[in-house]
Amino acid sequence: MNKKVALILIFIILGLLLSYHILIFTEQIPYDKVWAGRLNTVEEMKSFETFSILLNLFIIAVLSVKYRLLNIGKKNKIIDILIWLFAAFFAFNTFGNLFSTNLLELIFGTFITLASSILCFIIVRKEKAETA
Repeated sequence: MNKKVALILIFIILGLLLSYHILIFTEQIPYDKVWAGRLNTVEEMKSFETFSILLNLFIIAVLSVKYRLLNIGKKNKIIDILIWLFAAFFAFNTFGNLFSTNLLELIFGTFITLASSILCFIIVRKEKAETA
């Protein structure tokens, strides 16, 4: 899979996740179905969901810069380091989802964070030199 395809796929995933977090924040989806069922109050939910929404927007912004850099054939070490950090964040989050008390979060959350981690890895991996 090439980097542009990986970027498009992760944009789709993050867009869906962002929509999901907005639905939780606006209480269209019950907050007891997320954060491993550990949220106890609306105030806690608002804090956690605000963080999630802002983090998703930041990740999308960084990945958008990466996409533009790929289009013009340039590299940026800071952007690549951030994407490596995202890959690690999603990998650790995968383990957290494995301990969810909600079956949907356990299955879908684990799949989404694992896929996101792999996609971030694809986006920043070094290209192999072609042999003649």
